[in-house]
Formats: sequence, structure tokens, C-alpha cells
Amino acid sequence: MLALRLARGAQPLVQVCRLLVAAASAGTGLLLLCTLGYALAHPDAPAGSVLRLVWCLVPLAATVYLAVSVARTDPATRPRSGLATIGLGPARLMVLSALTTALPTALGSLLALLAFLHLRGDLPGTPFDGAAAGFLAADVPLPLPAALTLLTLVPLAASVASAVALRPREAAQRPAGPRGGAPADSVTGGASEERAAALPDEDPVSGLSPGAGPAPGGLPWGLAAIAAGLAVEAHASGSGGAPRFRLPGGLAGGPAGVLAGWALTALGLALVGPALAYLCGRLLEAARPGAVRLLAGRGLQQEAGRIGRPLGVVCAVASGAYAMTAPYAGARLSFGPLTTLGALLVAGCALATLVTAAIEARQARAGTVAALVRLGAPATLLRGAALLRAGAVVTVFVPLTWAVAELAAMPLRG
Repeated sequence: MLALRLARGAQPLVQVCRLLVAAASAGTGLLLLCTLGYALAHPDAPAGSVLRLVWCLVPLAATVYLAVSVARTDPATRPRSGLATIGLGPARLMVLSALTTALPTALGSLLALLAFLHLRGDLPGTPFDGAAAGFLAADVPLPLPAALTLLTLVPLAASVASAVALRPREAAQRPAGPRGGAPADSVTGGASEERAAALPDEDPVSGLSPGAGPAPGGLPWGLAAIAAGLAVEAHASGSGGAPRFRLPGGLAGGPAGVLAGWALTALGLALVGPALAYLCGRLLEAARPGAVRLLAGRGLQQEAGRIGRPLGVVCAVASGAYAMTAPYAGARLSFGPLTTLGALLVAGCALATLVTAAIEARQARAGTVAALVRLGAPATLLRGAALLRAGAVVTVFVPLTWAVAELAAMPLRG
């Protein structure tokens, strides 16, 4: 009940983000149910049904990633002063965030079920002149337990991922009391633990920690994953006798090793994103920077951990889309409706996650911007710093995406 009240009383921007999660959940649930309909219509082709189900894991992962990103930015699930006194410590806030994430995803799954039944003709009215009824096996009774099992995948995965991402951290180095024993506010129960969990990584007034902060890890592992993925693709493309793996929508297929290499490359781009964003900030403030470059560089370094990974995921999605369509250069492609829906889901979730991270970073900079305005900083200084940050990110990430996409497309061109 508390999760429902918090969901109803949220700000309009938070509600829009939750509606995006619900829409992504509805699209993913519809893809899963369409896979079930294909399996019912083609009982003699279980391999094709399993392959379609495997491809549904990609939009499922994108939807869960968006749901976790929205849960991170939801102010209703953040530790705040006084919540522990009413029994809402960090552990219960984690459970509350999982329930808050489950609400829009469950709504999306319900909408997916209604749309699927409408397409099959089980509900009044048959859209598209009944063209989808034959594909979804409208003449075969729908196994309700199987449909409900598929529909619970998105809410369950999103809730578990949100709970893990927002789990309470260990309160390290708590301040000791006057006699060096228990914390001074131990008599208040969980208040000390709540304040320890609520301590931000940066200064609450300025939004910037002293100095630039430590560089995000993951650069060596990310580069190693990218190199390993490209090597696996090159090796798999050279093995002519390897079994080929079909891509959805009639796109260029390839050996299973090529797809494993794509997965490694995408993981590497996601891991290397925060470190590259931090490096962009270091380069901006190098060599005697002025006020604009210093402000842009320090701000980008502080935001690297927040926007770096979504940037890496967007680069992975863009490079994968280019690699799949590059062999058809000059030809007109015609994708099926389910392939189009899956592609839109993956790309839309990646972009929505990046926009959510950018909004969160802007909210974190609000204190810094207000302080600079009070000190008399002109608006052109703030706009120049924002444009410089965006330009540095584009300058680094666009060539990286193009290079990885070209290398990933080589095995399919051959």
C-alpha cells in the first residue's frame, strides 16, 4: 500500500519515467507472448521457437536495465532523515524500491496480455483483418499457465535487479561515541544506519566532491572484453564448418561464435564507458584550463560514473545495429513487425536510460549551478561548459562506436 501511495504522489517527471518502463514492459511481454503463439502454431519446429525465445532476452535485458535506472533516480526510494524512526531503514527501502519497480512492469505485462488476446481474436474485434490470428495460433487454446509464466519474467527480473542495485551498503567507519564505544545516536535505533546509508559521495551543497575524485574502474577489463570479443568474431568467421545462427527479421546471420563475440564487445563497451567519460573530463581540464574548461572537466569527471555506463550501452546498441545492417548496404531492408518492435525496444530503452542518467546528473549539479549564479557567473559560462561536456563526449564515443561497428561487421561481410 505504501508503494502504491508513493507511486501516486510522485512528481510528473518520475511518472513519465514509470510510464516508459510500463511501455517497455508491455512491448517485451508482447514479444514473449508472440513467441508462445509461434510455438503453438508450429509444434513441429521447436528449434525455431527456442531461437525466438532466446532473441527475446535482448529486449528483456534492455527493459530491466531501464527499470533499474528509473529506480535509482526515484526520490521515493532514497534514504532520508527520519524514515528509520517509522521503520523504513535501508533494508525496507530496498524492498520498497522493488515493489515500486514491480508496479509499472506488472501494468505493462497486463497491457501486453490484453494486446495479445486482441490480436488473436479472443477479445471483441479482430485487428489487421485477422492477419495476426493465424500467426498466433488463434485456433489453438491458449495455455494460460505458460502465458502467465512468460509475463512474470519482466516484473520479477526488474524487481530483483532493482533490489540488488539498491541494496544497503555496509556502513563503514561509523563515528564513535564520546567514549569510543557505540555510536552516539545508538539509542535511536536505525537512525545511525540510515544516515550512514544516506551519505552522498559528493558534497550536498555544491554537488562536487573535493577534487575530481577517483577514476572509475573497468577500463582494463572493458578494453580486454572488447579485444576478446573482436578476436572471437574473427576466429568464428574463419571457421567455415561452424553452425550458423539466424538473426531475427532475415538479417545477416553468422556462426554462433560471432554472436558470442558481439556479446563480449557490448559488455566491454558498457564497462569502459565510465572510464572514458572520466578521461574526457581530465582532457578538458588539462594544460592550464580557463573557467569554462575547468568547470566542464570537473563536472564531467563527477558525472562519469553516472552517465558513462549508459553511454557505453548506447554505443553497443548503435555498433550492433550497424554491424547487422552493414552487409545490406545499398539494398532495401524490410523487417517484420516483431523485429521492428524488438529493435525499437532495445534502442528506446538505451536512449531512455541515457536521458534518465543525464537528468539525474543535472539534478545533482543544481546546487553547483545555484552557487555559481549567486556568485555572479554569467549564463554563457554555464551554457559553454555544458556544450563543451557534450562535445567532448561526442568526440570520444562516436569514433569508438564507428570503429567497433566496422570491426564487428567484417565477419558478416565475408
